[in-house]
Amino acid sequence: MLKVYGTALCPDCVECKYNLDQNGIEYEDLDITGNLRNLKAFLKLRDHSEVFADAKEKGYIGIPALVLEDGELILDWESYLTGKGIEIVHPSRSGASCGIDGKGC
Repeated sequence: MLKVYGTALCPDCVECKYNLDQNGIEYEDLDITGNLRNLKAFLKLRDHSEVFADAKEKGYIGIPALVLEDGELILDWESYLTGKGIEIVHPSRSGASCGIDGKGC
């Protein structure tokens, strides 16, 4: 099953999960701010995967982070969904962002 590391505090995570829900895609929601076990698992992934190099370089957390059933890590959830033929909906795009610079999480 698809796993999604994120938090309800992150607008990108909220949009990702909204799109997954709207399209009936089952996933395990792994909240990194409400559960220390999930946070530790996420940090282990982040610390040991090159997928997060760009996010870390830019000062982002690297969420939402999707872990596919085969273990592949994906940070670009929009491309993942559009690759499945799903049109992305952005219900909360009203200037919300996680970063001080106005960019993503």
